[in-house]
Amino acid sequence: MTEDEAWAALARVVDPELGVDIVELGLVYGLEVGPERVKVTMTLTSQGCPLHGVIVDGVERALERPGGPDVEIEMVWDPPWDPDRIGSSGRRALGDPTTT
Repeated sequence: MTEDEAWAALARVVDPELGVDIVELGLVYGLEVGPERVKVTMTLTSQGCPLHGVIVDGVERALERPGGPDVEIEMVWDPPWDPDRIGSSGRRALGDPTTT
């Protein structure tokens, strides 16, 4: 798996509550792709996010490949997620009228 393929796979993981993918929401802080491991450093919109398991499962399913590298997810809370991390298409999807 290449880094571009991994980013594309992560962009297909949608936060079911917001309906926007986790990359566009700015939840993915880092991605390391190697022959034996794909490591995702990410956060959620809040530490008590009720969809934690759903999103983590989605990331694992998106990146797992038969015979491929292991998937490691590191959940971090520092820096805390902030709505300013949302990309422009995510803002449009969330109805931000100031986004063109």
